[in-house]
Amino acid sequence: MKYVDEYRQPEALRALAQTIRKMGVSGARLMEVCGTHTMAAARFGLHDLLAGVVRLSSGPGCPVCVTAQREIDLFIEMGRLSHVTLASFGDMVRVPGTRSSLERERARGARVEVVYSPMEAVGLAAQSGREVVFFAVGFETTAPGIAVSLMEARRRGIRNFSILCAHKTMPAALEALASSQIKVDGFMLPGHVSTIIGARAYEFLPTRRGVACVISGFEPMDMLQSVMMLLGQIRNGSPRVEIQYRRAVSREGNRAAQEIMAKVFEPCDVEWRGLGMIAGSGLKLRPEWADFDAPSRFQVPVPESKEPQGCRCGEVLAGTAEPWECELFGQACTPEDPVGACMVSSEGTCAAWHRYRR
Repeated sequence: MKYVDEYRQPEALRALAQTIRKMGVSGARLMEVCGTHTMAAARFGLHDLLAGVVRLSSGPGCPVCVTAQREIDLFIEMGRLSHVTLASFGDMVRVPGTRSSLERERARGARVEVVYSPMEAVGLAAQSGREVVFFAVGFETTAPGIAVSLMEARRRGIRNFSILCAHKTMPAALEALASSQIKVDGFMLPGHVSTIIGARAYEFLPTRRGVACVISGFEPMDMLQSVMMLLGQIRNGSPRVEIQYRRAVSREGNRAAQEIMAKVFEPCDVEWRGLGMIAGSGLKLRPEWADFDAPSRFQVPVPESKEPQGCRCGEVLAGTAEPWECELFGQACTPEDPVGACMVSSEGTCAAWHRYRR
């Protein structure tokens, strides 16, 4: 038996879903804000198991999806410089920018390398002798690793490595969602991010916004248990932050990772696809690390950035539309020929619906 089997047993899942139905709470809207949760909910049929009792909605939990169009366009423009090699995680390669994508640019001769870690990009810079720009995308989960890669590049004296910093942080985005007109009764909080920042980072949500919160693991049993915990808070009128994913998450989080991030990055205002500009929700390099800032080193002009015509990816990320409500979904926009970022990423809501639910 595999370790995960006990979290996926159909009989146990159906029994827990039945327990949830007997709790006497119906019509609650719960939002998961992690792309891994989004994919798991679709893959294991949790929407159907909970139909009529709970509405599971997807939020801005896919880091590739929420990356602003201008950031993508800027990275593409840097790659058009003859002495620059672009390095990126794989999901970003096929995301359409306003006029092109990394995939198309590579087909036209641009140097675009897919890497599996930022340290691999540092190694690429050391070996190639060319300027290597890494697309630093992700939430608090990936930021510590990228900070360490910069420390390593400085230690080794590698001067031809830099990053386009597009990091975003989750708490400020949740604050924006909780204060918007979207009615969310509870948040299923992201397990990966929470291993870094801890449960303490979300305590403002129940105290200031009255929203139930549970940090959840990623298996279907984890998620159903988290739903039950959320509904318990809603039924009792006692919103708080609970940890279902106790095998990985603590209240304080990973202090070492937090300290590493703080040495290299500082908060900044940043634009999210679908949510707009959110104060203090991004990370930028501290002044003492400015020599690794690619936009400062390669000041390239970027034409006006625009969202793809007809694409509702931004609304899906904001929780105001479902994928099937977009006229492009499954027709002009498919995983093989995507129009929007939500159909590209392995954590995108549209990709999850297209693969498992259509």
